[in-house]
Amino acid sequence: MIGIIMGSKSDMEIMQEAGDILTKLGVPYDCTVASAHRDPEKVSAFAKTAAQKYKVIIAGAGKAAHLPGVIAGQTTLPVIGVPIKTSDLGGLDSLLSIVQMPKGVPVATVAINGAQNAGILAAQICALTDSKIAQAVAEYKEALKA
Repeated sequence: MIGIIMGSKSDMEIMQEAGDILTKLGVPYDCTVASAHRDPEKVSAFAKTAAQKYKVIIAGAGKAAHLPGVIAGQTTLPVIGVPIKTSDLGGLDSLLSIVQMPKGVPVATVAINGAQNAGILAAQICALTDSKIAQAVAEYKEALKA
């Protein structure tokens, strides 16, 4: 239901937080590693076929962070960008690259290393048409109050 994609295997530690919360909420997902710079053909194939498999895409990337935007430019699915913290600028470079999208190519963006919130947002989007996920999200949110 959710496609999680990241630009590098080194992003997995952060992006797994999205997978963990999706598992907790009962939302199926799978992960792909593909760099917008090193393997643009794989990224393009992922984006162009995503609507056949997913309802939402979570894309994590660091530094120039083109991955979420490249995907958003090739699919009609909602794309949630996760800026990954970098050693150069602490992730500010990633954040600005993801949020500065041109008109018509939106990428919903969470905080630097905010993969858990990306997972929750993806689940909330899926909950619009799935009552089991809606219930799981409601219970999760209620538990935050305790």
